[in-house]
Amino acid sequence: MPYSHQIIDIDNATRLETLDFNRSIRLQMQALPDQWQFAPSILRERRLEGSGAFQTPHYDKNAKTLRISGNTQDMTLRYIQNNNTNTNNSVLIYIHGGGFVFGAADLQDDQLNRLSANAGVDVVSVDYRLAPEHPYPAGADDCEAAVLWVLQEGASQFGWKRFALSGDSAGANLALVTALRLRNDKALCPFVALVLNCGFFDLNLTPSARNWGDDKLITSSRDLRMYANHYLALGGDPYLPDTSPLYARLHELPPTLLTVGTEDPLFDDSVFLASRLKAAGSPVSLNIYPHGCHHFQSFNLKLAKLSHQRIDTFLRNQINSSLTGPQ
Repeated sequence: MPYSHQIIDIDNATRLETLDFNRSIRLQMQALPDQWQFAPSILRERRLEGSGAFQTPHYDKNAKTLRISGNTQDMTLRYIQNNNTNTNNSVLIYIHGGGFVFGAADLQDDQLNRLSANAGVDVVSVDYRLAPEHPYPAGADDCEAAVLWVLQEGASQFGWKRFALSGDSAGANLALVTALRLRNDKALCPFVALVLNCGFFDLNLTPSARNWGDDKLITSSRDLRMYANHYLALGGDPYLPDTSPLYARLHELPPTLLTVGTEDPLFDDSVFLASRLKAAGSPVSLNIYPHGCHHFQSFNLKLAKLSHQRIDTFLRNQINSSLTGPQ
C-alpha cells in the first residue's frame, strides 16, 4: 500500500440521504445559540444532554475503566475487550475528537464496540485533559503517556502484540503527534496502522478551513479558530509539528488510512497530509466521501457504514500482513 487516493463511489440513495442529513444538521445548528457565549464546562454538560448535533451517549456496561499513571497525574482509559474474534492479540488505541475542548473516552462506546467486533481487535480509548483548562501540551502529553502504557504495561497485562492507533478530528491530530513523538524521541514505530478520520492537522487553518466561513455544518471556520486558540492558550506555536503535524517530517510512519468528506471544512488537512506522506515515502491511502460532513462517521448514515466497512477492512488487512513480518 504505497499510495492510493480514492473518491468513494456511492449510490443515489446514499447521496440523497447524506444531502438530506446535511440540510437537517444545518437547520438544527442554526437554531442553537452561539456556543462561544458559554463556558466550555457548560457546553460539555449540554452536549451530554444531547444538545447540538450529537446524540446523548450510550454507555456500554461491559466496558472497563483502567487507571494508569500519566506524566503528571493519574489517567483513565476506556477498555473494550473483544472476546470472540481477536485471535491476533491486537489492540486499537483510540483518541477522541472535540476540538481539544470537548469529548471523553466513554462517549463513543457504540462506535468502538462495532469497530472492535468487525475489525477483530480490543480497543482502548484515551481520556486526555481538555483545553482551555489544560492547554497544550497537556493533551498531547496525556496521549503519549497512555500509548506508552498500552505498549508496555498494558501489553504485559493483556497480552497485546499488535498495535494500531486511531483518532478523529482533534484526536487525529493527537494520534499523529503521538506517533511522531515516539518515532522522534524514542525511536519507536510500534504500530501496524494509523487510522485518521477528518483530522485537524494544521492549527493555522488550511485553505478549506479558512474559506468555509460561517456555514454551521457541524463546525465552522470560527469554531476551528476558537478550538486552536483554546488549545494554544499558553502561547503554543501553531507552526510546530507538535501542534500542527502537517508541518512535520513524515518519513518512517506506518501504513495510514485518511478519511474525509467533501463537505468538511478540514478537507484540505487530509488531502495535504496525504500528499506529504506520499512525498516522504510513508504508505498512505486517502478515502474521500462525497457530501460527507465533518464527523459523518458518527451518525447513522449509509455513508458512515460504508466508511466503517473500509476502515475495518484496512485494519484487518494491516494486522494480518503484520503476522508474516518480525514481531
